Amino acid sequence: MTDEPSNGELGRLIGSLQQSLDNRFSELNSRLDKMVSLDVYTIQTTHVEQRISQLQADIQRCGTESAQLEDAFEAYQRDEAKRRDAERQARLYQLIVPVAICLISSVIAIWAVVGK
Repeated sequence: MTDEPSNGELGRLIGSLQQSLDNRFSELNSRLDKMVSLDVYTIQTTHVEQRISQLQADIQRCGTESAQLEDAFEAYQRDEAKRRDAERQARLYQLIVPVAICLISSVIAIWAVVGK
C-alpha cells in the first residue's frame, strides 16, 4: 500500500490534469478563432476563381487584339509598299515621256534639216 498515492496526491494530480486540459482547450479555442469559416472560405474561393477566369478572358482578348493589330499593320505595310511602287513608276513615266518627246522632236528636227 505504500506504493499507492494518497487521496491528497490524487486530488492534486486530477487538479493538475484538469488545469492542463483547460489550458489546451483555451489554446485550441484561440487557434479556432483564427480560422476562417467554411462559408467565408467558399465565398472567397469563388471570388478568386471568378477573378482568375476574368483575367484569363482579358489575356485572351488582348492576344486576339494584338494579332488583329499585327495583321492590320502588315496589311498597311503591303499597301504602303504598293503605293510607293506605283508612285515610283509614275515618276519614272513622268521623266521618260518628256525625254522621249524631246528626243523624237530632236530627231525630227535633225531629219528635217538633213533632208533639205
